[in-house]
Amino acid sequence: MNPAIGLALLLTVLQVSRGQKVTSLTACLVNQNLRLDCRHENATKQPIQYEFSLTREKKKHVLYGTVGVPEHTYRSRTNFTSKHDIKVLYLANFTSKDEGVYTCELRLSGQPPTMFQKNVSVLRDKLVKCEGITLLAQNTSWLLLLLLSLSLLQATDFISF
Repeated sequence: MNPAIGLALLLTVLQVSRGQKVTSLTACLVNQNLRLDCRHENATKQPIQYEFSLTREKKKHVLYGTVGVPEHTYRSRTNFTSKHDIKVLYLANFTSKDEGVYTCELRLSGQPPTMFQKNVSVLRDKLVKCEGITLLAQNTSWLLLLLLSLSLLQATDFISF
C-alpha cells in the first residue's frame, strides 16, 4: 500500500473516533421527570448513532436511540432533543423502579463498531433538581455571560462604573 494512502486512512480513522467521544453524562430531575444530558465532541459531519439505556439488576433496557430497539414500556415515557454537541433524554414519571445505571453510547454511522460511552448511577433520593439554565448558558463561558450582563445592566443605568 502507498504510504500516503495509509497515512490518510489513519488520520481519517483518528478524526472519526475523536468526533464521537462522550465527554459527560449527567442526570437531574425536572419536576417528576429524569433528564439525562449526554455531551459529546462533534468534529465530524457524519451522522452519529446513539443509544440511551438503563441497566438494572444486571439487565440492559434500551430506552431510546438509533442503535438498539427501545423497549415498549419506555417508548411512551421518553422525549428526546439533540443539538450540535449534546443529546438530551427525558424519562417521564421517574420513580424508584427506574433507578440504576444509565448509559449514553455513541457510534458513527458506517464505521467499524467502535463505541464511546459514559455511565451515571441514578438513585431517586440522590438526584438534584435541574437548574433553570438554557442550553445557550450551559455552552457559553460564565465569564462571557458575566461581561455581557454587566454591559446590559450598565446600559439600562442599573449600575454605574
